[in-house]
Amino acid sequence: MLLSTQKSKRWLQPSKIITLFFMLLACLNFYLGNPLKPLDRLSGDLLARIHAKHRLPPENIVLVNIDQASLDHPTMLELAGNWPWPRLIHGELLHYLAQLNPRAVIFDITFSEADVFQPRSDEAFAEAIRRSAAPVYLPMIIPDDGMGSRLSELPAMMGLKRNQHANPAATLPIIAPKALPPDTWRTGHINFYMDEDEIGRRAELFRAYAGWEIPSLAGRVARDLNVSLPNTPLITLNWYGAPFRQLSYHSLYLASLSDESTIQPDLTNKIVIIGSSASGLVDFRPTPLSTNTPGQVILATSLANLMHQDWLNQASPYWSLMLALVLIIVSALGTRANVHPVLAGVLGVVISALIIILSYLLLARHIQWHPFSALTIGWLAHISHATESFLQEKKRRLHVVQMFNRFLDPHVVQQLTLHSENHAIEASHSQEITILFSDIRGFTSLSESKLPEEIVTLLNDYFNKQVEVIFEHGGTLDKFIGDAIMAFWGAPVRSNQHAVQAVSAALAMGEQLARFQKTLNHPFEIGIGIHTGSAVVGFIGSNRRLDYTAIGDAVNLASRIEGETKGVAQILVSESTKQACDDAFSFIDHGEFHVKGRLQPVRLFEPRSKQ
Repeated sequence: MLLSTQKSKRWLQPSKIITLFFMLLACLNFYLGNPLKPLDRLSGDLLARIHAKHRLPPENIVLVNIDQASLDHPTMLELAGNWPWPRLIHGELLHYLAQLNPRAVIFDITFSEADVFQPRSDEAFAEAIRRSAAPVYLPMIIPDDGMGSRLSELPAMMGLKRNQHANPAATLPIIAPKALPPDTWRTGHINFYMDEDEIGRRAELFRAYAGWEIPSLAGRVARDLNVSLPNTPLITLNWYGAPFRQLSYHSLYLASLSDESTIQPDLTNKIVIIGSSASGLVDFRPTPLSTNTPGQVILATSLANLMHQDWLNQASPYWSLMLALVLIIVSALGTRANVHPVLAGVLGVVISALIIILSYLLLARHIQWHPFSALTIGWLAHISHATESFLQEKKRRLHVVQMFNRFLDPHVVQQLTLHSENHAIEASHSQEITILFSDIRGFTSLSESKLPEEIVTLLNDYFNKQVEVIFEHGGTLDKFIGDAIMAFWGAPVRSNQHAVQAVSAALAMGEQLARFQKTLNHPFEIGIGIHTGSAVVGFIGSNRRLDYTAIGDAVNLASRIEGETKGVAQILVSESTKQACDDAFSFIDHGEFHVKGRLQPVRLFEPRSKQ
């Protein structure tokens, strides 16, 4: 039963509770779909922007922009009027592009409504699409609501695919290029895919619905060009920091009307994307690059990633889970090993920096890893462990202060609290120390001549002054025994000079007594005995009362030496103390003494200061 209770107490230690809590938090974060995903996304966007600065877009994709200059050009206004232009304009541009041998032409402009004022304009555009040597692609949109079209009845030209479980009666709202005949509907949807924070980081390759696959415009073009596509409906875009090669629509169109020989742009085997970038046409989307990325650029990026097979593959979330667990365990082990908080913090910063650098370098290998939520959990665990360690250290120091304030000078207690040796200090053990006993001579006659209250005041005053001397010389006050004082040196603060400290304290106690006697009507003398030897030091007593004390033969001998001082010298020390002091003092040899409890005589010496 006792063993079971001890085990439960070990498991209930605060550090273990913190470790288990954060390990559980890391697992819940993984299995609940990462509630810290916004942090991962924002940090990942920052790395993606930095990485994009070093990526140049491919030269085989060219953008033809309907920019503000094209809308405002005087000749374009004269020929085409205000936007929207007659579709004949696009047809004439297609005729010109045919001479430049592009690989494909993609319109990022919807043609959902017929031109009721110039129907022949739509027919001319459709005819230009049919005659184009390069395939011409038109966009469609899948709205969130509206009247559905039966998918099985849509033209095969649209490129929808069905599997064996496809529902033939399935309907889906689709905004097709209905201004043009169905035989020109080489389409793909251009729906903008947003994450929960309404930022577009991924692109759809196809939309799965009721056993049907509706291709995106980028996915349709890549599939028709025999590009190997991933077997997934979404890819994470790998952005480019530099702009795609761009041509202004009006310069290209006006060149098609000119009879003069001009230098034609090189579009041989290039994919041409015709779209709008003028602010008034409002085709801007929020992406990691910018809050107003042109839709044409998003389409071009999707197609470029597919053609060059360099979209970003998402690292397994298990990596982040394992990272979080490792960081939590390392933090717990560091706390248990009493690693200094500053060093632990520096190591944490270094490890975090290395992890972030690794996640950045992985982008060059087309892998996107979001370790930021794992790092956050790891740092929270570290802060919690550090806080718990600080509180435990504070509690330990308070405990040390409470234990030793009665026995040691406050400055020595302060030193003790700076060391993590609490258990070693509390445990009783044998070690070499120097013990001092001091006793008042003639105390009985002194007490007979004064009132009890006067005696108590006198003793308190005397003890205060002598204890102050002991503390000043690094001694530990053991106890008062009537009018006697017991102190020792070498514990709990270890010192190689404990014998020198004890003798120095004894000499200072004699000087202190001389000053004290000048204030008394009835002076008294003291005797001091000192011995250096091995004793058991530690907290000894009952559960209700413990004293930090020294016991053993060495203590008894120090007491006996003090008893031999009467009529000989104020201070006597043993031969072992004299040897431990080396040449720090001069000594007068008083010969051998037979003391109680000892068969062999003890040689005693009187110390004198060399000054």
